[in-house]
Amino acid sequence: MSMFWTIWISVITLGSIVGCYILLRWNLTNYTGHPEGESMGHEFDGIVEINNPLPRWWTILFYATIVWSFFYLALYPGLGSFEGFWGWRSSNQDIRSLEESAQARIDAKEQGLIVEYDRELDYAAEKFDPIFEAYAQVPVEELVKNEEAVKVGQRLFMQNCSQCHGSDARGNMGFPNLTDDDWLYGGSGAKIKETLINGRVAAMPAWIDAMGEQGIKETVAYVLSLSGREMEENHDALAEAGKARFMACAACHGMDGKGNQMLGAPNLTDNIWLYGGSERAITETLTYGRNGVMPSFKKTLGDNKIHVVATYVYSLSN
Repeated sequence: MSMFWTIWISVITLGSIVGCYILLRWNLTNYTGHPEGESMGHEFDGIVEINNPLPRWWTILFYATIVWSFFYLALYPGLGSFEGFWGWRSSNQDIRSLEESAQARIDAKEQGLIVEYDRELDYAAEKFDPIFEAYAQVPVEELVKNEEAVKVGQRLFMQNCSQCHGSDARGNMGFPNLTDDDWLYGGSGAKIKETLINGRVAAMPAWIDAMGEQGIKETVAYVLSLSGREMEENHDALAEAGKARFMACAACHGMDGKGNQMLGAPNLTDNIWLYGGSERAITETLTYGRNGVMPSFKKTLGDNKIHVVATYVYSLSN
């Protein structure tokens, strides 16, 4: 934080405290011209206003809060860039990566700083790590029968995966539906864990240069026919021509178009589409290609928590 903002915040904060003290002293002095304990000459609905001083207990408490505020500002960060004499902070600031966060935790402990976020992480690890370790000893296909473990996995899913796959795990355009038992890389417990641990990088190349617009149109017609659908015009002729062109696609999707989980190539015959199955969407996919990335969660969650998340995901389609 710059010196300007440090001074600005300090002046406002300290000025407010001093202002409260001045206001309190002002109200402790009788400027009314009426003796204390006597009527002010005002009456409202039978209620007479008496010139009474502020209650003594209330005044003492107000003084105490003012004194405490100075101790608080001296111990804790609160005046701009001043970090306080106690060495407490809510979290390590200016962190931009997991590596920086891990190093900042080490540096804070070496410097004797009290970082509240780090303390909460340590407490959570001490309390919950043994639970996750116990869950990790049970295969996903067996752990799915443990309702409490599945609920824990669901909460972790909501925190880490729902941003892309949705809170109901039904996905969105470009993000797979995890509830329909249609898997690009396989839906076993081991495969789901593999995806979460290592992430996935998929690439569908653009074919416009190799096929041209007419070739794309013919291939789209054939791909539509694989799932029992047709184009509006001249479908049969286009599909027949596209069947020969599909040989270039068969390297990944297979001769029958049923895909290849080793490569993450989708099944084109089941009418389940990651980027949309309309004529326009398929044309766009073939023309420009697609690039999908599933990030690795190994550093974020660790193996044991990934095991529990995989259990929840496995439960959605089993």
